[in-house]
Amino acid sequence: MTAGLRRILGILTLAAGLSGAGPVRADGGIAVIIGKSPPHIAFDRANLEDIFLKRIRVDDDRAALVPFNLSSTNPLRVAFSLALLGERPTGLQRYWTERYFHGVSPPYTVRSQESMLRFVAETPGAVGYVASCRVDGRVRVVARLAVPADLADRVQRLCVRSDKEPE
Repeated sequence: MTAGLRRILGILTLAAGLSGAGPVRADGGIAVIIGKSPPHIAFDRANLEDIFLKRIRVDDDRAALVPFNLSSTNPLRVAFSLALLGERPTGLQRYWTERYFHGVSPPYTVRSQESMLRFVAETPGAVGYVASCRVDGRVRVVARLAVPADLADRVQRLCVRSDKEPE
């Protein structure tokens, strides 16, 4: 199977139900984003998990993949981690400690959704996430994840634009 066909199948898989991780409000959700020059990889659930756990570190063309996270206390990071990885960020500490001793560091952390948009847009191979309401023309959406119901209100508040973005 060619890389292009794998990529199309991955996109179709995501469109058909990646957001099955739990309920999502009609006006909400988590958008997994890439820059304008996409990495050559299928963005299906398994690959996204592997990218953010850094089990896959290069795309089909051997170009580096660069996942970005928000801070571990950010409600969107918590929602993303639960929706994709099935664990809160604090639950992954043991995993990252073990990976560190194998020479693998966790994904880079950015301060805000605006920082996420900028870094993903400007970094080749970058993959990140923002609240769906924050997506703009600098990035492309490759997947949408449902926000766990218990975090829906906190994530929705991240859609309110202000001078100081909630952390």
